Amino acid sequence: MKTLLNIIKTSRPKQWIKNVLVFAGLVFSHDFLQMHKITEALFAFISFCLISSSVYIINDLFDREKDAFHPLKRNRPIASGQLSAAIALIAALFFAGGSILVAFSIRLEFALIIIVYLIINLAYSLKLKQIIIIDVISIASGFMLRIIGGTYAIAEPVSSWLIICAIFLTLFLALGKRRAELAALGTTAQDVRKTLNKYNQSYLNNLIIIVITGCLMSYALYTLDAETIAKFGNKNLIWTLPFVLYGLFRYLYLLEIQQQGEAPEETIFKDPPLLFSILLYSIIVIVIIYF
Repeated sequence: MKTLLNIIKTSRPKQWIKNVLVFAGLVFSHDFLQMHKITEALFAFISFCLISSSVYIINDLFDREKDAFHPLKRNRPIASGQLSAAIALIAALFFAGGSILVAFSIRLEFALIIIVYLIINLAYSLKLKQIIIIDVISIASGFMLRIIGGTYAIAEPVSSWLIICAIFLTLFLALGKRRAELAALGTTAQDVRKTLNKYNQSYLNNLIIIVITGCLMSYALYTLDAETIAKFGNKNLIWTLPFVLYGLFRYLYLLEIQQQGEAPEETIFKDPPLLFSILLYSIIVIVIIYF
């Protein structure tokens, strides 16, 4: 029983909240209430939950020695020795195999997205995390593949502007994560992650400004795009821009002033104003698209 609990803890079920991004394509598809698309999106969510758990376990296996220096990560089951490497590897293979089987049951294109996600994350654990800038892009790609995967799962085309917006948004979250890690670890940063000694707060702040600007501009252009207007039958999506603006600025406040962001999902779900703005945004989008 203790081993099972350690496997569950290492698989990070709390992190599954990131996988709700697969439903973005469903919301913007204009076919939200079609049962077969809802089912496909749910299975896509399950597939990403399984593959992300596999990745977390594998990453902990690779990082178990470095995690011992981290004030929080040293308590993880593998780093602390509570879960053996052999059992952890078996669990990772089980989760990965289950994810790929579920993915192929949806459609081939989605299965390929899952495989690409696994390959990128394996490469990240082995090497990419040690390369400045590439490490951040790799983290952002995980969020991006969830969004793209969700659209492939329901066989729904997605606007190029929305994809560009999502790229900038995911880069914002990844850069914020690096900035928070650098602030939290201080002089011990390079002991935990080699690339952190190559970054500094000023450089990361400049990159964050660039990606926030790109995110806002691309989302605004998406709402005004002729294809978007034709798809939803109105120009009203532009009225959601203030909520996007507030959400980005609020998250930036949490990074800069509150020194949060090391775990983006926790930062978002522990901040009532940010959560409320996301809820309002979601309600308004649904009303504009479906009513």
